[in-house]
Amino acid sequence: MSTTSERPARVRPPAGSGPPEPHPVWQRLESPLSTYYLLVSVIGILLFIGLVMVLSASSVTSIRRGDASYAVFLKQAQFAVIGLVGAFVASRLPIRAWRRLSLPALVAAISLQLLVFSPLGKEVNGNRNWIEVGSIGVQPSELGKLALVLFGATILANKRRLLHRWRHAIVPLIVPAGGLLVGLVLQGHDLGTALVLIAVLAGMMWAAGISGRLFALAGAVGAALAGAMVLVSGNRMDRIDQWLSCSDVQQCWQSTHGQWALADGGLGGLGLGGSREKWQWLPEPHNDFIFAIIGEELGIGGTLMVLVLFALLALACYRIVIRTNDPFVRVATAGVMTWILVQATINIGAVIGLLPVIGLPLPLVSSGGSALVTTLTALGMVVSFARNEPACRRALDARPGVLDRSFAALTARRRARR
Repeated sequence: MSTTSERPARVRPPAGSGPPEPHPVWQRLESPLSTYYLLVSVIGILLFIGLVMVLSASSVTSIRRGDASYAVFLKQAQFAVIGLVGAFVASRLPIRAWRRLSLPALVAAISLQLLVFSPLGKEVNGNRNWIEVGSIGVQPSELGKLALVLFGATILANKRRLLHRWRHAIVPLIVPAGGLLVGLVLQGHDLGTALVLIAVLAGMMWAAGISGRLFALAGAVGAALAGAMVLVSGNRMDRIDQWLSCSDVQQCWQSTHGQWALADGGLGGLGLGGSREKWQWLPEPHNDFIFAIIGEELGIGGTLMVLVLFALLALACYRIVIRTNDPFVRVATAGVMTWILVQATINIGAVIGLLPVIGLPLPLVSSGGSALVTTLTALGMVVSFARNEPACRRALDARPGVLDRSFAALTARRRARR
């Protein structure tokens, strides 16, 4: 009798019976650092594209004004540096700090918006939405977007168990905060910014989980208000009429030349700096219609790249919304995502003729200091939310960044000298 025990032969499972191994790309997307790196990368690429295209699109306008060809670009680059510093500081702030800043930010935004109607206020292209002190101009409504996000997220997070009642779901947010901000912006005839503020309110309420009935009621009120805003303004009615019944070039000059610029670009584009429409044909080529210059100089590939980058930015924000357990983070991230996507949609829709021209810049790309600094700061806040995810926090602590390593090395040298 044999003393050795016989082991059963190992049976291999049939091919395809086990779970498939994930693709390396999906493995990277499931990394705890993926959302953080995706946000930082997309923001950096959009900012770089914006600076390059502002330099190209504004050169002719600057020369026509008697300035150097890079005057607008240098100003935009200065605001980009300020915005990056603000984004870095914002990305390091804890979530409780953003909660505490909500009310002071709202008070500051409303106070600055009231100054628009003082002697410090300035009217630009029919909109009285600027404050000018010396050579420095500020658009307070841009700060109002960030303030509304912070205040709305704080209110909706604090009242999350009472949102099934309309006086808790709608009144505290829409009447004192959103209604006052939107009313002041409309008083300055800035319909585009008002629509973005209304969209931000809707996005935050949806993310907070407000019931469909209350959301539909708020949507109906918002739609009626938007219709009234158009009907009482002759200028807005003219823009809507031009958009609906565009019969010749003179009647809808901007959108027509924007579409011509995209058509001239074709598949490959005319080359960086080769735009023809920026030579006094297309108004605001470095601001409201910079997307048309991108299409003309970089072709359909350039425009698709911009669209993909905004889609990736939305994906990163959506990942934060669905992963977090903090209602403040969820609602604030949804507000910033709605703000950027709606503004980009309105801008691009106006360029291609699907929407009327109402004068909104393309976030992170168009020229404009107040918009760039505020948008970068808001996105820095979203980056801070991504950094504070538990898994991401642990991964970052295990893999310190360049600044963290430099600080640690400097500290070690000082201790060695002692």
